[in-house]
Amino acid sequence: MYSAKVMDHFANPRNVGEIENADGVGEVGNPKCGDIMKMSLKIENNVITDVKFKTFGCGAAIATSSIATEMIKGKSVDDALKLTNQAVVEALDGLPPVKLHCSVLAEQAVKAALSDYYRRQGVDPEPIVGKLTEDCHACACGI
Repeated sequence: MYSAKVMDHFANPRNVGEIENADGVGEVGNPKCGDIMKMSLKIENNVITDVKFKTFGCGAAIATSSIATEMIKGKSVDDALKLTNQAVVEALDGLPPVKLHCSVLAEQAVKAALSDYYRRQGVDPEPIVGKLTEDCHACACGI
């Protein structure tokens, strides 16, 4: 049902925790399934130098959070903005259809943290990051 990568990131999640004095913090959740993801970023010279997450949810939610942090750490803010839920799924060698909403939440958590970063810089994030949604009605996960 789950790939070896999903199981590895669930059993050994990377980048767990919170960053003190983070440059951007985003929290998203899905009221239908109960998953909540919080991501914090440290950004220097437009590069994400550190990223941490805290996730309350199922194994897939923890795995998608973990892999998403690995995918954006060391990347420019512009590159991190290009992260998609599909890229998260592919990096984990797939997810069951009923767990695709977890990858959507991981993408949204990154974008919420980047939106907060831009707000703290005095920049309206919506033209850059886009409009954030609060749940996964568009993810076709069947929940």
